Amino acid sequence: MLANAITITPQLVAEHGLKPDEYQRFLKLMGREPTITELGIVSAMWNEHCSYKSSKKHLKTLPTKAPWVLQGPGENAGVIDIGDGHAIVFKMESHNHPSFIEPYQGATTGVGGILRDVFTMGARPIAVLNALRFGEPGHPRTRQLVAGVVAGIGGYGNSFGVPTVGGSVGFDARYNGNILVNAMAVGLARSDGIFLAKATGVGKAIVYLGSKTGRDGIHGATMASAEFDDNSAEKRPTVQVGDPFAEKLLLEACLEIMAKGCVDAIQDMGAAGLTCSAVEMGAKGDLGVELDLDKVPCREERMTAYEMMLSESQERMLMVLTPGKEAEAEAIFRKWGLDFAVIGHTTDTLRFVIRHQGEVMADMPIKELGDEAPDYDRPWAPTPKRLVIAASDVVPPVPNRDALLTLVGSPDQCSKRWVYEQYDTLILGNSVVTPGGDAGLIRIEDGPKGLAMTCDVTPRYCEADPVEGGKQAVAEAWRNLTAVGATPLAITDNLNFGNPERPHAMGQLVGCIAGIGEACRALEFPVVSGNVSLYNETNGQGILPTPTIGGVGVLPDVACHATVAFKAAGDVVALIGDTTGWLGQSIYLRDICGRAEGAPPAVDLAIERRNGDLVRNLIRAGHLTAVHDCSDGGLALCLAEMAMAGGLGATITALPPGPAHGALFGEDQARYVLTCAASQAAAVLEAARKAGVPAVIIGAVGGEALTLGAEGPISVKELSTAHERWFPAFMTGKG
Repeated sequence: MLANAITITPQLVAEHGLKPDEYQRFLKLMGREPTITELGIVSAMWNEHCSYKSSKKHLKTLPTKAPWVLQGPGENAGVIDIGDGHAIVFKMESHNHPSFIEPYQGATTGVGGILRDVFTMGARPIAVLNALRFGEPGHPRTRQLVAGVVAGIGGYGNSFGVPTVGGSVGFDARYNGNILVNAMAVGLARSDGIFLAKATGVGKAIVYLGSKTGRDGIHGATMASAEFDDNSAEKRPTVQVGDPFAEKLLLEACLEIMAKGCVDAIQDMGAAGLTCSAVEMGAKGDLGVELDLDKVPCREERMTAYEMMLSESQERMLMVLTPGKEAEAEAIFRKWGLDFAVIGHTTDTLRFVIRHQGEVMADMPIKELGDEAPDYDRPWAPTPKRLVIAASDVVPPVPNRDALLTLVGSPDQCSKRWVYEQYDTLILGNSVVTPGGDAGLIRIEDGPKGLAMTCDVTPRYCEADPVEGGKQAVAEAWRNLTAVGATPLAITDNLNFGNPERPHAMGQLVGCIAGIGEACRALEFPVVSGNVSLYNETNGQGILPTPTIGGVGVLPDVACHATVAFKAAGDVVALIGDTTGWLGQSIYLRDICGRAEGAPPAVDLAIERRNGDLVRNLIRAGHLTAVHDCSDGGLALCLAEMAMAGGLGATITALPPGPAHGALFGEDQARYVLTCAASQAAAVLEAARKAGVPAVIIGAVGGEALTLGAEGPISVKELSTAHERWFPAFMTGKG
């Protein structure tokens, strides 16, 4: 007889995030009314955050295979082979809703969760990145949210001991009620030492590892699958509390027992905690699971089976042990001061059975918990195409010199030094390029090989044209990796969207996935892991569609890389790629002209690949002294960033044809600015000619000012002052 002291009512079902038809589906599966524990379990397994019920139909269209892909989507993280017996394990996930409610703990546990996803696979974390989106700076909560999130990310990553090597920060009123906190972790493993969640064999011990279970985080996954409203602050108890020092101990203990051959299967207790980890391990191995919750280490008294199964307390793992290794594994965990408890075993019943205080609290078919989850083909509406805006139809409201100074000091384009200086970017001693460049770069062990990584997306493009925006996000990541000299190998994605039950929002998701897939196929840049975060809405107002792309690439020799900074007076400045002066959806049109209009720039993926391959080859041949890709703000902002990074000016004498504001601020794709010694200029141009890539010398490095054609000179010091001023002023209330 199953214990069930609570009557299941329609209101209780709704509070668990299940719609009436979904509950009827569950009743049919069970053949009886569920217990409250079973209702909690299915609410966790069938919510959007865990089941991908609105997106998996479309996610299946993404390319996930390549000769170097060892593990694609479906595990804790993706894995790629980079040669020499090395594998890179990486993934990105969101902690959006928790970070809005409790910014410090929300961001902290987001970092902790993604680190566990990586070391669960047998990898030692070597770098983290993040992509953050906040509401408009004038919103009353924005400053507090920025401060809390940045402190949380730094507090966890710094204490755990992993460098933060890249990321992005943006502001828009559409994030006022629903910020985005996307965290990415990258780890290094042996290619023959990858651990999976699939349990094998009947009668094997299931072990609880790590910190004790508390009541924090209950219904966290359900909260992540619901819209916000004016009462969202009441959900504060569903935000977990992290302990980076406990996680560091957990990392070392897990890697040690893995090295000792104790582990058959392992799963992080992330979203939905013990529920998802146990079900996934059993279901993937076609096994049943029995748990005795009396054995679960708890830090609070009188916890119920329901609470233990849904708690999202941090720094916990579930493991199936190799028979005969129980004592050795326990000794290792005790040595590290962590809890170790055998709480169950695998069975051949294909049932998920939970016992507590001598009673059966749940008895459910384990495979069907995942296989029978709703799988929706939701109605979606394509986003209407927008008109192309010609540069000649845009009247500059201010001189181009003033426009550039405004843009370099704007919230989105200003220096993010205030943010990344709160992160440890150098710990572990292998950081080569830290935040502020096109991509982060670290040395792998003692080298010479290097690993580049980046997070990219342009949400305004994605809203104007989801397909082109999805393509551009992938192309931008591919360009940023290329710009440091890396060969792009694979991506992880974090698809942040509004309510999928609204056809226009679902259309944005469908369009962006289509664009991402098209770009990944064309660039041989497969998707190996990712996360979908839907229902990012507050009172019916959805966020900008924000499919963040985390890209990873490899350099054969980390010593042969490029950075954005101008290096020496007399170096020649060259522009790679065609410039038409595309101003639609540009930051110039938005922030200078006050017009968020037009179609975004088109992305020609064949041209992206051709131009990028040339740039990468030139870097590796040692021909170049600096490289920067052209993106937000076009050529003018690209040159300004190179000048500010190097503390050197440049005189640009040959702007692309067309109206000057279009040539300077147009956001045409597939472009890079290069510098090289004058003696290398002919070789660079000849290589471009042979590759069929447009390339032109536009000026030279030198002096203390940036001169753009007929525009008056702007001192590099003036640019840097404007660039560095905004963020500290904003955070101290002086902006």
